[in-house]
Amino acid sequence: MTPDITTKPSETVSYRGADDGGQPLWRKLVRWETALVFVLIAVLIFGSAKESGFLDGTNFFYISLNMGEIAIMALPLTLIVMTGEIDLSVASMLGLSGTVMGSLFHDGWSVWAAMAAALLVGAAGGALNGLLVAKMGLPSIAVTIGTLTLFRGLAEIVLAPRTITGFPISLTKIGVVPVQGTKIAWSALIFLVLAIIFGVVLHATALGRSIVAIGLQPEAARFSGVRVDRIKFGLYVVSGVFCALAGILFTLKNSSVSYDAGTGLELNVVAIVLLGGVSIFGGRGTVIGVVLAVVIVGCLQQALTQMGVQPEVQNIVTGSLLLVSVLVPNSGELVRRIRARRRRGPVPAA
Repeated sequence: MTPDITTKPSETVSYRGADDGGQPLWRKLVRWETALVFVLIAVLIFGSAKESGFLDGTNFFYISLNMGEIAIMALPLTLIVMTGEIDLSVASMLGLSGTVMGSLFHDGWSVWAAMAAALLVGAAGGALNGLLVAKMGLPSIAVTIGTLTLFRGLAEIVLAPRTITGFPISLTKIGVVPVQGTKIAWSALIFLVLAIIFGVVLHATALGRSIVAIGLQPEAARFSGVRVDRIKFGLYVVSGVFCALAGILFTLKNSSVSYDAGTGLELNVVAIVLLGGVSIFGGRGTVIGVVLAVVIVGCLQQALTQMGVQPEVQNIVTGSLLLVSVLVPNSGELVRRIRARRRRGPVPAA
């Protein structure tokens, strides 16, 4: 059970919600999420102007199909970034878990046992990140860049140049058939269910308040009894498991797997989390913002694809969104840090 995080007045940390320094949650929604709604409307208008069938249900099915796995990986990353950390190994874990599942299935394991093994690999990879970051205190950006390369290298060793196919048709149909009676892909439906769960955890539980506290003032949170290291470790394990789940869904969607599956998707995942209003400095963000960002990025990419825009140009657009999503929501914090640095003045020479 998460301990009571009430502290003495001199050590008070504001835990009133997953938002700016104690401001009510509705203030956060009015400021950033409302802007995202207007951006989404603009993207829909843009897409409709370029392609007459952009708002068709079939088109939205393909949008949800393309974004499902990315969106699933964005949810645990949201919580990690809110603690002031980062995980850049998400797409490599997607690839590694998919290769493990494919390799075991090829060697005669049942598909369900192979899926379970893939989830265990995800948990182990997340635990490695959590151990190095939370327990050993290493910088998360350096650790996860290292494990990004490590996981991708392991995937290449497992499969080498092979491509595994032949998965059961009853499972691979989730990549080509929407949920019955809807135009929503199965991976997108799983994301929506998980988004509700993550939203409740972040915004309505003691664990969520502890995550916000860690991002705002980690030392004060530690002194108040929040188990900072344990929570960070747990979040990395959760991230590994859900990235493995995304890897399983990605494999079934494509009816095949190769060691380079998901290469480069970490850029989209990080861009979505930051565009959703999650502060790169930690302590601020909402799940609804991330959900809106998923829809915006998915619709924008679909519009650009239908216009015949090359993937390289789409990467430029994604990178620009990443920069904007860092600068705009965090402009106040950036200004405060610059002013504080100026007030301290130059460091005197020894």
